[in-house]
Amino acid sequence: MRRIIGIDIHRTFGELVFWEDGRLRHGGRVDMTRTALEGLGKTLSATDEVVIEATGNCMAVSRVLSPFVQRVVIANPLQVKAIAHAHVKTDKIDAGTLASLYAAGYLPEIWTPDAATERMRRLVARRYQVVRHRTRIKNEVHSILHAHLIPKCPHADLFNGRGRDWLQRQPVPDDERIAIERHVRELDRLREDLLILDRQIAEGTMEDPAVKRLLTITGVNLTVATGLMAAIGDIARFRSPQKLVSYFGLNPRVHQSGLGAAHHGRISKIGRNHARAMPLEAAWAAAKAPGPLHAFFVRVRARRGHQVAAVAVARKLAVLCWHMLTKGKDYFWARPSLVAHKTRSMELQAGQPQTKGNRRGPAYAYNVKELRDQEMRVAEQAEKHYERFIDAWRPRRPKEKARGRLNPARLE
Repeated sequence: MRRIIGIDIHRTFGELVFWEDGRLRHGGRVDMTRTALEGLGKTLSATDEVVIEATGNCMAVSRVLSPFVQRVVIANPLQVKAIAHAHVKTDKIDAGTLASLYAAGYLPEIWTPDAATERMRRLVARRYQVVRHRTRIKNEVHSILHAHLIPKCPHADLFNGRGRDWLQRQPVPDDERIAIERHVRELDRLREDLLILDRQIAEGTMEDPAVKRLLTITGVNLTVATGLMAAIGDIARFRSPQKLVSYFGLNPRVHQSGLGAAHHGRISKIGRNHARAMPLEAAWAAAKAPGPLHAFFVRVRARRGHQVAAVAVARKLAVLCWHMLTKGKDYFWARPSLVAHKTRSMELQAGQPQTKGNRRGPAYAYNVKELRDQEMRVAEQAEKHYERFIDAWRPRRPKEKARGRLNPARLE
């Protein structure tokens, strides 16, 4: 006999509802501790199925209960809310809804990553938070200078050695100077945290062929490649590149009803913010380097502006990543010396020893200006080929709208 257990998870407890033969039965509460969950698992059978929603502690709950039951299913809370909307909402109703939807085959599940992918997701998310915190602190220092009419720093970076010397000489009140010194100390501490996180990320991805393949794309560094693969996980779960674009939230919203034309709006922004930030960061870098992506950025920017063009490049990068990972091929317009340089930087970041003496690896070609210029010329030729290719395009004629009458062209 099939039995499904729906658990509405909270921070300290979970509400249980059992589904058996189309009937719901309340099963009480269980504490959100490892001991209590293991005790619950011992009372379940190996043929039972457990359904929970995606929360901050859902992965830990899944790991504890998985050895005791047939399967632990994690549901997408946003889609569950869209499917089952109740006027009366309690923990028992929510748990029963999870069990009933799964029994009926309507439960929107999420993909459960393996231990290595889950660890990499945590590292990437922590790095993203540290970078955001560092940016906020830098903005606070700039706001202090702006509030006291201090001109712009003449040096490239306000927070390097020369910039800090200039910062100490600026006439600001004592309390503001103490605040600036506190912010600078916090920046130094965050820099150390970033170095540790970058080393952990590099160590975990040195032997990953998918990360090395994404590094062949111009504008994609180790941080972006690791963030993309941590979010993607198994590329086989995306049946088409459009699915991957939607997963990152880079697909436009569409509103269409009846015979009216479809209206495309802003991007949906569904999913994790730091995962969507990875292709966007790569898009800005790719837009500055010569190549087909730069030509595409310039073409869209001429019509829609640079912000829309960056999002369009990020969407194209997501499609490119899907094809590369699915077909197992590197980027066609890759620059070999640049790729070798990025690979060597990843090895050094992971703590590998530096090469001494006359031993020269493949990354040495990046230091030779003639080789760099030669690769740049090849990239510029690829950009010109793309421009000539799109010159032959013609804009589509707008479809005739049906306004209460038939289109004569369709009657022929």
